Amino acid sequence: MSESVPEILWQPDPAAMNDTQMAQFMQQLNRKYSCELQNYEDLHQWSVHKKAVFWEEFFNFSQIIYQQKATEIYSAHHNLWQERWFSGCRLNYAENLLRCRDHKPALRFFDEQHNTQQLSYAQLYTEVSRVAGWMQSQGIVAGDRVAGFAANRIETIVAMLATASLGAIWSSCSPDFGINGILDRFTQIEPKLLFAVSSHLYAGKVSRHATTLTTLSEQLPSLQHIVLLPDLYGGEKMGSIKGSVKLQYWQDLEAEADYELAFYPAEFNDPLFIMYSSGTTGVPKCIVHGVGGTLIQHRKEHMLHVDLKPSDVLFYFTTCGWMMWNWLVSGLASGATLILYDGSPFHPKPDYLFDLVDETGISVFGVSAKFISAAAKADLKPMHSHQLQSLRAVLSTGSPLSAEGFDYVYQEISEHLALQSISGGTDIISCFVLGSPMLPVYRGEIQCAGLGMDVAVFNDKGEAVTGIKGELVCRQSFPSMPVGFWNDDHQEKYRAAYFSRFPGVWTHGDYAEQTQRHTYIIYGRSDTVLNPGGVRIGTAEIYRQVEQLPEIVEAIVIGQQWQDDVRVVLFVRLAPDLTLDTELQSRIRQTIRHGASPRHVPAVIAQVQDIPRTLSGKIAETAVRDLLNGQPVNNTDALANPQALEEYRQLKDLLCG
Repeated sequence: MSESVPEILWQPDPAAMNDTQMAQFMQQLNRKYSCELQNYEDLHQWSVHKKAVFWEEFFNFSQIIYQQKATEIYSAHHNLWQERWFSGCRLNYAENLLRCRDHKPALRFFDEQHNTQQLSYAQLYTEVSRVAGWMQSQGIVAGDRVAGFAANRIETIVAMLATASLGAIWSSCSPDFGINGILDRFTQIEPKLLFAVSSHLYAGKVSRHATTLTTLSEQLPSLQHIVLLPDLYGGEKMGSIKGSVKLQYWQDLEAEADYELAFYPAEFNDPLFIMYSSGTTGVPKCIVHGVGGTLIQHRKEHMLHVDLKPSDVLFYFTTCGWMMWNWLVSGLASGATLILYDGSPFHPKPDYLFDLVDETGISVFGVSAKFISAAAKADLKPMHSHQLQSLRAVLSTGSPLSAEGFDYVYQEISEHLALQSISGGTDIISCFVLGSPMLPVYRGEIQCAGLGMDVAVFNDKGEAVTGIKGELVCRQSFPSMPVGFWNDDHQEKYRAAYFSRFPGVWTHGDYAEQTQRHTYIIYGRSDTVLNPGGVRIGTAEIYRQVEQLPEIVEAIVIGQQWQDDVRVVLFVRLAPDLTLDTELQSRIRQTIRHGASPRHVPAVIAQVQDIPRTLSGKIAETAVRDLLNGQPVNNTDALANPQALEEYRQLKDLLCG
């Protein structure tokens, strides 16, 4: 059980809170339905118990543009995964994101070399029209797959919106993916068209991709065209591609003279995006997200939870291989200005992203928990080195944000902003638990479950529990559930992924706790929970402690089968020129014992030079665990740095000796 109430780090101003879109929406519901909703908990309970009414009311409140009204808001089914939302509704995702046509900045791009680019909303509409017209002239129609091997640039967003305008399906990988990782994904979906960069820049190093693009042209039989985005980094111009694939240049794409941008009237549940699971346990699963579900869920999170308005400047540090890119781009539907950054967040200088806050007026600043931890390790103090006058909110996701991460934000960035730790995933292209402008921020805790999301924590018996760690679940369907998996006609893989643990309930795979305050704490992924002596421990509980030690840059912890039990093994990457000696090992153990419990103290601590990560940047605990337990590591192509595993193979013999 939770022993004490943590410190409140931020409280919403009552006057400002009443001006939020969430408060306005709640007041509208009170007037229309004679409710007496007083606070967020009331609103959340109403949104779950009156789910069909809630989603219909928000659809109207958010002024989603549609071409045909739904005939049925919610279609119940005895199988949760077969329930459908807004049947009969026809709409277009791109039309909703291009609703503004004025001269206000829509997109501003920056990179490590200080390349900049900007498009107004009017210019964005014109560019999407140009590219969509060319795509239509090449025979791209609704249902076709269009892929992006692309950086977080304006052209990538234009290509995605052009794809969506035609009713085609967009799917993208970041340019740091290796060739096998790309083929594992794109061979499954058979794209007709590929938008690609021929080079990209990260941490001062330019990587060139001519060989990769040639291989893709040879290994993807469905591919008809490769469109090269403008090369910012001085690469040689590619002359041609082998075989029947045609090579086009972005600046040469031209629509037919009489083309006018038309928006294909997609069904609410037609495919919009194909996302991918990490692929660490086999070939990545192709997760299909629908047009309407993606739009309405992102609109809900932006408008109500983040209180995003046209006056805001929204930033999220992301690549095109992470769902936060899709989430960021949907901010166009709110009329906000989006800031795009491509490159390392700490290059050319450690505080470069905070420079962007001052330069561009970022008001909502999104990063990963890893970034916040790294900024603290680097002793960045932006509160003292930067103005940050525009900043009103910091968002964090990607992994659990430690309580010390909360402290850093309020002590070194700003004590006046709303910190929203959020958690969801590629699986739902959105969040299960996140922030609210109507709630306080408790140290180390996520503020609330999302509106319309019947979130709970289950014990092993499938019972909802409070103050006890268990499985994060969702007991009712919601519009942004996947339409299904690609090439999974009978939904067998889909059902196995989310509905096998607790029948009829979405099990998300997070080890979590719901507190008495209706806040949430995420302790890590369920499949990497440690179990020494039969006691379940989330890996985030150990990371939280070791992150406090300045000598440790990062760490990875796994459970190793040992003498009919499980022992905790901790690998640490240390700051340059440091060695893991007896004194440091002792301090690591003392820190974990004092901050967590004796059960959390690792039996073995070893120094490593690198931490293996997935292509999306997450620590690959499963791969290291399987290696140390003598199990095959099924798909090293899913790792960004598979060579890092060799060091762990060598350590395995030592650890098992």
